[in-house]
Amino acid sequence: MANVTVIGAQWGDEGKGKIVDWLASRADVVVRFQGGHNAGHTLVVGNETYKLSLLPSGIVRGTLSMIGNGVVLDPWHFRDEVAKLRGQGVDIGPDNLHLAETCPLILPFHRDLDGLREDASEFKIGTTRRGIGPAYEDKVGRRAIRVCDLAHMDDIGPQIDRLCAHHDALRAGFGLGGIDRQRLIDDLSEIAGFILPFAKPVWRELNEAKQRGDRILFEGAQGMLLDVDHGTYPFVTSSNTIAGTASGGSGLGPSSVGFVLGIVKAYTTRVGAGPFPTELEDATGQRLGERGHEFGTVTGRKRRCGWFDAVLVRQSAAVSGITGIALTKLDVLDGFETLKICIGYTIGDKTYDYLPPHAADQALAKPVYEELEGWNETTAGARSWAELPAQAIKYVRRIEELIQCPVALVSTSPEREDTILVRDPFVD
Repeated sequence: MANVTVIGAQWGDEGKGKIVDWLASRADVVVRFQGGHNAGHTLVVGNETYKLSLLPSGIVRGTLSMIGNGVVLDPWHFRDEVAKLRGQGVDIGPDNLHLAETCPLILPFHRDLDGLREDASEFKIGTTRRGIGPAYEDKVGRRAIRVCDLAHMDDIGPQIDRLCAHHDALRAGFGLGGIDRQRLIDDLSEIAGFILPFAKPVWRELNEAKQRGDRILFEGAQGMLLDVDHGTYPFVTSSNTIAGTASGGSGLGPSSVGFVLGIVKAYTTRVGAGPFPTELEDATGQRLGERGHEFGTVTGRKRRCGWFDAVLVRQSAAVSGITGIALTKLDVLDGFETLKICIGYTIGDKTYDYLPPHAADQALAKPVYEELEGWNETTAGARSWAELPAQAIKYVRRIEELIQCPVALVSTSPEREDTILVRDPFVD
């Protein structure tokens, strides 16, 4: 049996929550390995809808869930999300939810700085304003407060001083006063009592799980095209979203990543600013957005919509070493007379089979399309190939050819069981 790493292969919002939830019923452990509460995973279970942004999706299944060291943690949001899910009847406690002791914390002034930068600059990244980027900056700058520091509040003063010296200078540049040092210490002391019971040496627990032969499901957030190194920089998130990060962000070696399942929407969406070659700012784009209910789980922002971009997904598959894809929201394409797939770009008089790295080139990229016949029948709720229209199967097969990667799963609705299993990721 193989472990499975689930990542988004576009700009996020591909439907990872449902797929991870579906796989979690067969996993022994689910672990988040990067990002923060800027992620958004929606799970539909019967008549109940669960919206997660920080906790691993496996928690709804009751699967042992862990938050790895690669995640930046807002402790107050963590408390509130646990309370919200408990209110929906989900059993959550230190026995089934473990938090890496080395997770850096997102603090109130990180959120402030995130918003100040976004408001002050004409160059809008389109962040969620939740402090994720500034928290990662402090981690790399070696001045972060981590979960384990909450157990040593009596001698945290020098760390707070170092943080304040850095952030007070930044705040002064925006005309703000310095951080209220004592209030910060009081707030951290208060939240420590809730956080510390969940704190564990996650790296050791995962290695023990590996020794037992447990099946581990690594859950990524955002999407590969938002990766800080490989995405559409600078319109990216502040962490590495590729499959290789599962190792460093959890404390389990790279040989344990296993089957890499890339989640891919049957069309393309993006939230926030940045290049989007196949974006449709017309009635077709509006139709995709309305049928796909394309609003961000975390922010509620309307998602930009466009045709499937095979060039970008092929790039994602290569960079992340994707073994197979899970194709989601196929049912949104029901009823389109003609479908288009982007197979390349033109920039001026040059043709590209990949997206160039410079933002100016990316903004000028024009898609080269291949057209396919659509289908009038419904794919919603299909659970086998036999239930799909012939043209829908042809569309899926053409995607496989263009991205040079096989389809392992096809999702045909938000419901857990409306899934066509082509290749079992846990049996590689």
